[in-house]
Formats: sequence, structure tokens, C-alpha cells
Amino acid sequence: MIHFDNVSKRYPGGHTGLSNINLRIDAEEMVFLTGHSGAGKSTLLKLIGLLERSSGGQVHVNGRNLTRLKNRQIPYHRREVGMIFQDHRLLHDRTVFDNVALPLVVSGLGHKEIGRRVRAALDKVGLLHKEKSAPITLSGGEQQRVGIARAVVSKPPLVLADEPTGNLDPELSKEIMELFSQFNRVGVTLLIATHDLALISSMDQRILTLANGALSHDSKMEYKDVT
Repeated sequence: MIHFDNVSKRYPGGHTGLSNINLRIDAEEMVFLTGHSGAGKSTLLKLIGLLERSSGGQVHVNGRNLTRLKNRQIPYHRREVGMIFQDHRLLHDRTVFDNVALPLVVSGLGHKEIGRRVRAALDKVGLLHKEKSAPITLSGGEQQRVGIARAVVSKPPLVLADEPTGNLDPELSKEIMELFSQFNRVGVTLLIATHDLALISSMDQRILTLANGALSHDSKMEYKDVT
């Protein structure tokens, strides 16, 4: 599903975001990405979603070499990748329904199919009764659920989440992680960047740790060493 082959990312001015990352994530895995602030977590997710391009190495996602992908092909790649952000990035002049529907509208789906899929996604995150509400009237946890519904409404095989529980209290954070687990159980691959070590350590999933742009630890490899 995801394969990084000696991937680096350097920014103008000389700052190194990622350095020589070698990584493989299989389809249907649920993986947590952690590390100190500035370790490169967001950069790694952006390379997968093609919000940025690598400076060196090869990035493969779902059988596609992103390094060779032309700019005109990027929108098609992004349709297969759901993205969730800490700051929600909702359109506050649109209803909850319209926010979730946006990826489907861009894809050109028909009105009836959009309605069916949006309501199914909102039902999954427990917000079907809020479809006509404005995002600003929702709590932080509800806004994050809208963001999750928008990310999964197109039924992408891969979902990326960048600090999705960063602004939530522990109880809401557990609820959001349970939602992710539900999606993973039906075959969605998830890569979740988070600082919440206490929460993810209890979930028995693979944990990748970045430090200063390098992959410093992979719990999957630790498990292999033990066995």
C-alpha cells in the first residue's frame, strides 16, 4: 500500500524535513506515527497525499509511483486518499452535509448518490441528525467527526490523519480512535500521526517513531526481533 524507498525532503533554506526514510505499510494496516514536534510527521503524511513532493527517493502508494506522477494526475490520486486534519478545515459558510459532500461533488457524482453516501458517512460518525447544521455550532469533537466523515465518504482505501485528537479531551480522543478502528476492521488502511502515546500504546497497533526527520523506531521490527 505505502512504500518509501530512501525518501528525503529538503526545504528551501536547507531545512531537512525527512532524511533517508525506508518504510513499508501493507494494505489494511492501522499504523500510528509519533515523534517530537518537528520530527517530520506532517511532512511524511503530505508526501503520501501529494501535498508536497519528495526531494529524493521513491514514494509508492497503492501501486503508483508518486515521484513520477504528473501534476494533472494528482487530483485522481487524492481521490483515493482521505485526509483528516487537527484544525478540521471545514467550510463554515456551508452546512455539515455540504462539507461532507464536497469530495463527491468534485468527483462529479449524481445528486442522489451524493445524498446516500453523505448520510451513510454521517451516520457512521453519529452526526446524521446534524446534517443541516453549520459547523460553527458544533463542538470540537463533532467538528472532528465531520472531518472524518468527509475523509471517508468517497470510500478511499487509505486514510491519513494528522493529530486528529490533538484538541480533544481523553474521552473524546478514545471515541475518535474507536471510529478509526471500525474503519480499519472493514479494510481501510490508516496512518495516524499523534503525540498521544498513552492512548496509542493501549491499542496494540504498529507504532512508527520519527526523530529529527529519520525513522528511529518501528514496533513491527521490534516484534520481529523478539520472535
